[in-house]
Amino acid sequence: MRDLAEQVAAWENDTTVQALTSDERQRVYIPLYQSHLPKLDEEGVIDYDKNRGIVKKTPLVSQLERYLDVGRNPDIEPEDEERRWNPYYLTVSLLGSALFIGAAFRFPLLSLVPSLAVVTFVLAAFWSVPVTHSLSV
Repeated sequence: MRDLAEQVAAWENDTTVQALTSDERQRVYIPLYQSHLPKLDEEGVIDYDKNRGIVKKTPLVSQLERYLDVGRNPDIEPEDEERRWNPYYLTVSLLGSALFIGAAFRFPLLSLVPSLAVVTFVLAAFWSVPVTHSLSV
């Protein structure tokens, strides 16, 4: 528990564990001890033995880690990772819009394709990008 509180305090204060002041440690230790760790234990995220001051992860942690910054490539900022998907979304939106407009106004080549086929293709494209995006995260 003490090691955990010190590490969190160091992260919050942008310093090292060795350079922490007593006040910085206390500002983190007290809320962890009184609120955060008991709540995480209650929800099954951790096993917290308050008497011994021992904290252990449970299998539920692996389900939650994907929503945290844990294990991300340090060279890729989260904003950059999200931004790299923008061209895919934009391309699908533009092509889908062009196909719908072309089908609605019966442009020469698109008038040969049944409307249901155009709608099916565009919907499949609109679904494939976010599904692929969510699976890659």
